Amino acid sequence: MTLIPDADRARHLAWLLELTGVPTAAGKERRVVRWIERWVENHPGVRLERDPAGNLVLGLDDSPRSDRPLFFTAHLDHPGFVVERIVSPTAVELAFRGGVMSDYFPGAGVRCLDADDHATRGRVLEHLAPHEGAPPEPFKRYLVELERPAEDLMPGDLAVWDLPPSEVADGLVQAPACDDLAAAAAALAALDALHARRAAGGAVSDVRVLFTRGEEVGFLGAIAAVTNRTMPPGSRVLALENSRAFNDSPINAGPIVRVGDRLSIFSPSLTAAVAARAAEIAGGPAQPLASQKARDLPRWRWQRKLMAGGACEATVFCQGGYEATCLCLPLGNYHNMADLAAVQAGDHASPPRIAREFIGLADFHGLVDLLVGCGLRLADATPAPVRTEKVWSDLGWVLDPDARSGTPTS
Repeated sequence: MTLIPDADRARHLAWLLELTGVPTAAGKERRVVRWIERWVENHPGVRLERDPAGNLVLGLDDSPRSDRPLFFTAHLDHPGFVVERIVSPTAVELAFRGGVMSDYFPGAGVRCLDADDHATRGRVLEHLAPHEGAPPEPFKRYLVELERPAEDLMPGDLAVWDLPPSEVADGLVQAPACDDLAAAAAALAALDALHARRAAGGAVSDVRVLFTRGEEVGFLGAIAAVTNRTMPPGSRVLALENSRAFNDSPINAGPIVRVGDRLSIFSPSLTAAVAARAAEIAGGPAQPLASQKARDLPRWRWQRKLMAGGACEATVFCQGGYEATCLCLPLGNYHNMADLAAVQAGDHASPPRIAREFIGLADFHGLVDLLVGCGLRLADATPAPVRTEKVWSDLGWVLDPDARSGTPTS
């Protein structure tokens, strides 16, 4: 596969740094949606549609329509706060939408954004427990003290962690919200590269992008997309994620072909097809075989893992009847929780702190490469029984010297 030009890589990186700094939360994705709308406005030949839940669908105008399109999907939200109540000119009640350990909230800095994006900084004072006898609440509530009065702040406004902007340092992209905006940037970069190849006369399959809402509170956008049949029934779906990195799924070891999550195993045939495409692009397997040395592996790296630490939208799409699998970026400071393993183990010397998430820059570019490769060609993987028949046909004589072909006999 032809490498993506350096100028395009630089543009993709710029999109990544911009998009991962856009404030967002479940149900409050309008700023990210507007960023994508501007992106489409600057890319003639890319169309944008919406489904009834506000999910976005992007495609190429000149792409031939297929009854079996390939979809890249990513979600547009990240764990964040929503203003519930104005307590006083300098105090607000916020509800948190997403999964973050309670240990990380006390004293954490936040930024509250009014409708005109004016920001007011504050600090979490305390968790507000439900009143006795009150019905269960869907989200935890916190009292936040503001640095100054916020006259235009209203219930329903967004608040996010107060973090530095996105940047690249030492091969890592550190950003307020890699999950899942880095994956959204990768999908846009791949669509951009595929559009350029089609404009140059290259063959590109029917590739579309689905951006979903409300993933962090229960895959709401994905469920709505399945219910509304936003994607045609025969679609193949590559769900894109940022998944917590572990020792066996490290950062900067390549994008991960994720075979399953803690809830399910994804579509085996599609997973095999994507893995085969990755091996073809790399010129080698995800890790050295017992007969190989690590130095013999190609420079373009990829991983194949069961990422059982969480769940992702691929499970929803599989349950909805689609052929679906997942590609993910290994993620540090998952959901902005620094030193998470130590905090979970109770083995931390200092108070838990909120920090920027981070991914490997090489992993991001590798994910774009793999998506472009799949968009150019993603053949059905050869089923395992066919491969075993070929092995027997070639080498069955080892067990039965009189038979050089055919299948084993009982």
